[in-house]
Amino acid sequence: MKIYTTDTIEGETIEKSLGLVQGAVVQSKHIGRDIMAGLKTIVGGEIAGYTEMLQSARSIATKRMIEDAQKIDADAIVGVRFGSSSLMAGSDEIIVYGTAVKLK
Repeated sequence: MKIYTTDTIEGETIEKSLGLVQGAVVQSKHIGRDIMAGLKTIVGGEIAGYTEMLQSARSIATKRMIEDAQKIDADAIVGVRFGSSSLMAGSDEIIVYGTAVKLK
């Protein structure tokens, strides 16, 4: 599956737009990571445990978006965007969405 953040694909012709496809995941934070993150805020720097958690969540959400596009026989997804939000203390949602298309 070809995935693009642009609305067009250089060298390709979009024959038909198939509609919105999306994938989402809600990831909870591990209490051990929260403790280490609290300590890290004192000295500054990257909170590697959270970075890994968010990378994993983005990967899962992207996989789900691709599966959504495959169900409608899409060749590619254009205009892909990521979003995130905190749903409640200790959990975050990652969503990825785009427009599924058929190519000529």
